[in-house]
Amino acid sequence: MHPATTGRSNLSKNKREEPCAPLFFMYIRTGRMFSLFIERSSYGKLEENDDGAIPMASRVIFHIDMNSFYASVEQSHNPDLKGKAIAIAGNPQERRGIIVTCSYEARAHGIYTTMQVHEAKRKYPSLILLPPNFDRYRIASKAMFDILRSYTGLVEPVSIDEGYLDVTDLAVERHAVDIAREIQTRILSELDLPCSIGIAPNKFLAKTASDMKKPQGITILRKRDIGEKLWPLPVIEMHGVGESTASKLNGLAIKTIGDLALANPGLIKEKMGKNGVRLQARANGIDDRAVDPDSIYDTKSVGTSTTLPVDETEEENLRVIILSLCEKVANRLEAKELAGPTVTIQTRSSDWQNRTRSITLKNTVWKAEDINRTAWQLFTKHWNGEALRLVGVTVSNVADKGELTEQLSLFNFQEHAKEEPILDLMSKLESRFGKRVLVKGAKEAKLKRSTTGSETSFSKDFLDDHERK
Repeated sequence: MHPATTGRSNLSKNKREEPCAPLFFMYIRTGRMFSLFIERSSYGKLEENDDGAIPMASRVIFHIDMNSFYASVEQSHNPDLKGKAIAIAGNPQERRGIIVTCSYEARAHGIYTTMQVHEAKRKYPSLILLPPNFDRYRIASKAMFDILRSYTGLVEPVSIDEGYLDVTDLAVERHAVDIAREIQTRILSELDLPCSIGIAPNKFLAKTASDMKKPQGITILRKRDIGEKLWPLPVIEMHGVGESTASKLNGLAIKTIGDLALANPGLIKEKMGKNGVRLQARANGIDDRAVDPDSIYDTKSVGTSTTLPVDETEEENLRVIILSLCEKVANRLEAKELAGPTVTIQTRSSDWQNRTRSITLKNTVWKAEDINRTAWQLFTKHWNGEALRLVGVTVSNVADKGELTEQLSLFNFQEHAKEEPILDLMSKLESRFGKRVLVKGAKEAKLKRSTTGSETSFSKDFLDDHERK
């Protein structure tokens, strides 16, 4: 019988008499000992029926978060790296080399994600630096999600190393902690990768819970716990709140998550808009979003950025850099057969000031020359000559090109007029032989292309590995 269909474990049954007692167990794999701590006393336990199952009125959502994923994959691939301080980084010889992720052993020496490589090496000279191996990470990610889908079809990937599961139906017969423990054990034993799991009645609380105990933690967080566990925390620590939003909230005398939860709703809506209303609901533990397996197919934007080797002030150099970025964005749009009307330029100055400027066009763009024309005009309009260390280009509000319409103008009318005889012929053929008799070349190429060939924006393109069922 598959593990996902087995009954509740004896460990869980024995422990039900002491629901507030922490559960400890450890196991040994490949000569190393891993410990698991499930803290029930701190975050309470899920409400249970007499048979230990969770009431159907309450959703049971898991958030799976792989621990130091890239570094853990490398350590699994090469066991000699286990127990050592390693980091995945870009080119160590150039300033653009930053730490993408690092092992927990490296973190113990003060190394952290986004730290510059030269700074990390100066802080801990014995740090082992490895280049990213995206193919390896994609394979591991797919294997991890395959395990999750063996329990339920309600799996929503969020990124290459995290996702949500709705296990409400499974929790009717089994204790949620037993299911989480089994998933965690399988991922470690089958893939040699650690993960943390948050258990809660909604996605926001599950995401928050998975961050509370790392690595290899399982944490339950209920709405009744948020006053004690979340509200005292600074608002910047709330999932979904960045530095800019935190600064705005601080300006309203909202310093903690509790301040946000209890603030005047009218003030929040007036000063922070829809996002503020949404964040206030989250601060009160309210999140009605469903676990949606199809959400990964809803691409909203396509973009890329680059950290420059030196602070750049030369206009011609920046023109070349922006053109290169536009070509990469165009390649990704073409591969996904998408187009969008909104072009955004992102810059970061030498003193770390981030700026974004956007423009929404009447027609959609997907070709490199069109994106570059708009991006460069936008850039030159707002750039004041300051030295830049990062530049990015994004096309957003994207949709399938086949579903978009273009507004005719004096400049494109002739181009479309040339296509009229061809379109008339296509219409006649389709009326006789069926709608699918003709497929545009780009769409046919999309159907045939390999999903492992993407060279840009890996963190988003990995979603191509998930086939729509």
